Parts: sequence; structure tokens; C-alpha cells
Amino acid sequence: MRIGQAATNACSMRKNADSCINPLENAMHLEGSCHCRKVRFTVDAAEPVPFMRCYCSICRKTAGAGGYAINLGAATHSMKVTGKRYLGIYRARLQDEAGGAKQVSEARRYFCSRCGSALWVWDPRWPELVHPHAGAIDTPLPPAPENVHMMLGSKAPWVKVEGGAKDLLFDEGPSMSLAQWHTARGLRSPSDEEAGPG
Repeated sequence: MRIGQAATNACSMRKNADSCINPLENAMHLEGSCHCRKVRFTVDAAEPVPFMRCYCSICRKTAGAGGYAINLGAATHSMKVTGKRYLGIYRARLQDEAGGAKQVSEARRYFCSRCGSALWVWDPRWPELVHPHAGAIDTPLPPAPENVHMMLGSKAPWVKVEGGAKDLLFDEGPSMSLAQWHTARGLRSPSDEEAGPG
């Protein structure tokens, strides 16, 4: 898995990525903004618990002063944005695994062009999902019962991985989707597909 994909494809590991964001009765309505408040947004999140810490160099440098970024899972169709004229988009340049040619990441990292605040990540390969950065959310978020630490193979040497005994650690991407993690911990209602046949 390429580093640029990992932060945006936790949901893609499922057979049907469309089922990852399900309009649920218990989806949380989130409000967010940049530091200068020129950009504001709302979005509905079926997976609002800030549990996944991404240590890849892109997340770390664009949205993770502590050495990692925390991304949430939300439904793209529910997002409403004001102050769009202040939005900037960053697409990372990725080097292939052999260290040769560079390519532009599919993922779009949105930020405020006035104050520089990182706001959310969206990837056209999974258009139904948007990943707001937990640090940009103004709505009080529920605490996570545990964390998933991903892309530890890309972690900066100065970063100490802090967490609980139950935290899951991955050198690359996690072995489950956002929806699967939340369902396994009783933090959302399982969809019919997740519950399995009959």
C-alpha cells in the first residue's frame, strides 16, 4: 500500500466501500472550522470517534504537529462548506517504492489558504467518504476507548507512540475499515452486510 493511500482508504478494504458510510439514526452532526473561521463546515459522521492516528509523512507534516494526524469518517454528501473561496487544496507528490518516478496523490487535502489550518481529506477513489481532521472539529467529540496507530513504518524517529494496552499498531494501513472498528466496539449499528447472512 502506498503511503498516500493509507490515510484515505481505511474504508476501501471492504468488498463494497459504498456500505462504509450508511445514513444511520445515530450519525453525529459535526461542525468544524479553520482557526481564523473564514472556512466553516458541517458534516454527518457515522464514525465520529477520533481513534486513528496516522503517522505517514504527509499527515504528519500537513496536519500532525504531535507527529500524527487524527482523521474521522464522514459522508461526503452531507458536507456543507461556507468560505469556499478561502480553501486551498494540496496533493502530495509521492515517490514510487523503488525511489524513482514521482506521481501526484489522488487524495486532496483541504486547508484554509488564509490561516493554514488543515481541514479534511477527500479522495475521488472513495467519493462517498470525507475525512475531517479531528483538530478542525468544533463539536465536542466522544473519547475513543482505544486508538489505532497506522503507518508506523513512516513514523518520524522523534515521535513516541503513546496509547493504551489495547491499542492496535500497524506499520502500514490497518486490517479493518472505519466502520468495522466502530461496529466491533459497539460504537455504531452494524449494517446488514456487516451482520452477515441470515
